[in-house]
Amino acid sequence: MDPKLLDLLVCPVTKAPLVHDRVRDELLSQAAGLAYPIRDGIPVLIEDEARRLEADELEALRRR
Repeated sequence: MDPKLLDLLVCPVTKAPLVHDRVRDELLSQAAGLAYPIRDGIPVLIEDEARRLEADELEALRRR
């Protein structure tokens, strides 16, 4: 994920910044508790396509 692009993207639900999870190749929104997939290098910022973050994932995100 291009860092410049990541600086421009926000969560479509909360408008909060996103964090790139390189391991799962997802964009994480702590505010919404959602993980948006990246498919073929393209972020899919659609709420219905996102998965809910587990409690431990949210806690790890808060500690970053």
